[in-house]
Amino acid sequence: MGSYRMCLVFTRKFRVTEPDPVDDVRHVFQKYAEGEAHMTPEQLQKLMADETEGGGGSSLEEAERIVDEVLRRKHHIAKFTRRNLTIEDFNYLLFSTELNPPIGDKVHQNMDAPLSHYFIFTGHNSYLTGNQLSSNCSDLPIADALRRGVRVVELDLWPRGNDDVCVNHGRTLTKPVKLGKCLESIKANAFVTSKYPVIITLEDHLTPKLQCKVAKMITQTFGDMLYYHDSESCKEFPSPEDLKGKILISTKPPKEYLEANDAKEKDNGEKGKDSDEDVWGKEPEELISTRSELEKVATNINYISQDDEDRGSSRDFDASCPLQAPEYKRLIAIHAGKPKGGLRMALKVDPNKIRRLSLSEQLLEKAVASYGADVIRFTQKNFLRIYPKGTRFNSSNYKPQIGWMSGAQMIAFNMQGYGRALWLMQGMFRANGGCGYVKKPDFLMNVGPNGQVFDPNENSSPKKTLKVKVLMGDGWHLDFKKTHFDLYSPPDFYVRVGIAGAPADETMEKTEVKYDTWTPVWNQEFTFKLTVPELALLRLEVHEYDSNEKDDFGGQTCLPVSELRQGIRAVPLFNRKGVKYSCTRLLMRFDFV
Repeated sequence: MGSYRMCLVFTRKFRVTEPDPVDDVRHVFQKYAEGEAHMTPEQLQKLMADETEGGGGSSLEEAERIVDEVLRRKHHIAKFTRRNLTIEDFNYLLFSTELNPPIGDKVHQNMDAPLSHYFIFTGHNSYLTGNQLSSNCSDLPIADALRRGVRVVELDLWPRGNDDVCVNHGRTLTKPVKLGKCLESIKANAFVTSKYPVIITLEDHLTPKLQCKVAKMITQTFGDMLYYHDSESCKEFPSPEDLKGKILISTKPPKEYLEANDAKEKDNGEKGKDSDEDVWGKEPEELISTRSELEKVATNINYISQDDEDRGSSRDFDASCPLQAPEYKRLIAIHAGKPKGGLRMALKVDPNKIRRLSLSEQLLEKAVASYGADVIRFTQKNFLRIYPKGTRFNSSNYKPQIGWMSGAQMIAFNMQGYGRALWLMQGMFRANGGCGYVKKPDFLMNVGPNGQVFDPNENSSPKKTLKVKVLMGDGWHLDFKKTHFDLYSPPDFYVRVGIAGAPADETMEKTEVKYDTWTPVWNQEFTFKLTVPELALLRLEVHEYDSNEKDDFGGQTCLPVSELRQGIRAVPLFNRKGVKYSCTRLLMRFDFV
């Protein structure tokens, strides 16, 4: 029972009870229990098989295990006089995010293709704790990112005095952290969540002498975990399966850093078109409000808003020194670099070499608009890394969809930030068991008989239709204080439902508002026709309606459409920073037609 004081005199009382089964749950139970009051493990197995694509993948033993687990959890007994489910037990099962999740939690994709055939969960300036100009550098964000499944971390290496190396964000007000501390953090956390390879991208501002020191530090820290690879004379890269438990180094040789000033495309961090515009609304005010303040800081310190790989190195080389320490060069498994001749030449494929190219989010848009087919061909073999434009001082992010549609493997995101763009990135990499590698769809890898490839600028007709029914929600009263949403009554929840992906698939719908209830029942269905279902994400946001102020946030999630399990599923919700709530969840139904 919850009570709310009105006008300091009256008290309104509201009862919070266990949610009753909605009609869809009752219909499914009656169908598979064949009109009886209990569902047997055999009948549950049939339901599981019918909801699995191809009709397989479930066993009687699995159904019996689930029945036993429901009875143990719901009735708190170890020995059962019955081994079947009532309608209440069945409802408990369907509303359990552990027993009935919307997507699987196992690696199921083919992991034996070359590394360039996968999207890779990638961080940008992984050592920063906050904004790009004045926050601290630390090993803790690196550890946190790796534990969340990120497989590519970025370190900026700068001299610290004459004989030491630190990690810092260039000529800003950020406070440096020791390189050794970052390397140890990577070693300790690299394979806690996923056993698949970790790539360290280095932005190197070091002299050959300090490169030798870094080479020694990396070798001593990682030992046999390091993978050595001659990408200069390699036609194909090993697979994630081959590279399990390995650390790969990726950077640009110094000679190319020096030449980069001659070859770079102009990308001065101009605002241009706002790529953050979204039918779902603006990013959190906490991000927006700091932007103008940080722009003043950037002006004061003369911040150069361009990726170091594009603008060349700031090292001061001794002419008598070799351009690169051989020990350091041997560590580079994936060579980075942008050839002379502009963007078109940068996308040219060398049949005898594999390399990594970095483009800003703005240059990617230009490349896809002008040379879409060249981008696709490049990413079929080589690595393309996309990084945020330099004016994102507040560590905001950009829409990742254009990168995925063009086959870019490394879409580098500020993991310490938060907002809808990051929610999309987290959603994509919930796929394939959350291992940090998602195999690119076949259409991005296919080459026609005349050499034709997928055109990311071409519109196509719908391939698949997804029906999404929002049944009900529960758990807010356990994760939030009773007055969090409203001082005088229970919340008034509604759900935003939509798709992120190909431009033709982008849409947003919303349910009705359900007033004065902690367990809202909507029973509303939405239909989405998808032109590129392989890259579509289902977006869900819960808000609490407020007629006088801005609506309150009540949870969010993004789910890869290709991984959705058909039928009635319990969908866990996350807070703004991507941390899962303990109890808050939606009950939904998914059907492909």
